[in-house]
Amino acid sequence: MSYLTEFLTVIVVRLLAVMSPGPDFAIVTKNSLTYSRRIAVYTALGIALGIIIHVVYSLIGIGLIISKSILLFSTIKFLGAGYLIYIGYKSFRAKKPSPLLTKEGLGAVAVGAKELTAWQAIRTGFLTNALNPKATLFFLSLFTQIISTKTPLYIQTLYGIEMVLMTFAWFTSVAIILSQTRIKQRFSSIQYYLEKTFGAILIALGIKVALSKQ
Repeated sequence: MSYLTEFLTVIVVRLLAVMSPGPDFAIVTKNSLTYSRRIAVYTALGIALGIIIHVVYSLIGIGLIISKSILLFSTIKFLGAGYLIYIGYKSFRAKKPSPLLTKEGLGAVAVGAKELTAWQAIRTGFLTNALNPKATLFFLSLFTQIISTKTPLYIQTLYGIEMVLMTFAWFTSVAIILSQTRIKQRFSSIQYYLEKTFGAILIALGIKVALSKQ
């Protein structure tokens, strides 16, 4: 139980990070309101899988190398920024949808909003998280400043698993709440403008990431 304090600290820090607004929250919210609950949950799964990438390179020390290499970090930064701008642009191109269409087993989906496949949803969530340079810095800080270097690898791995599960649980909860038909119906009349708004938010986040000097 000597690592209990460290474990609880990791939980609190990760909880605060995962609940803070950012690209992950924006993409889950967008997919929850635009597509079915199933697609929203798959998006959450993709984000959780992206966390695995950050945990793995932090455990084996590559995160430190990335943070010290201007070229590597800049590559990740601009790839992440470009991807956010790309999906934001796609939102801007969305056509004005018709009223909600209920599909059995999938939930309410706006007519005109072509349903994504499970793979597309997972890929979107994964790339949004994995290419986020701020996530790289967060996990580097976590594994170098909060988690002791003397902590056994297997315990650090357990911390990583806990963070993956916490991320999936949080964003799945967001997806389930926002994908309720009642909520989506309230937003259906402004769905078109929401798409434009989320597009602007994602593009703004992409530009912010690209211009970041950290």
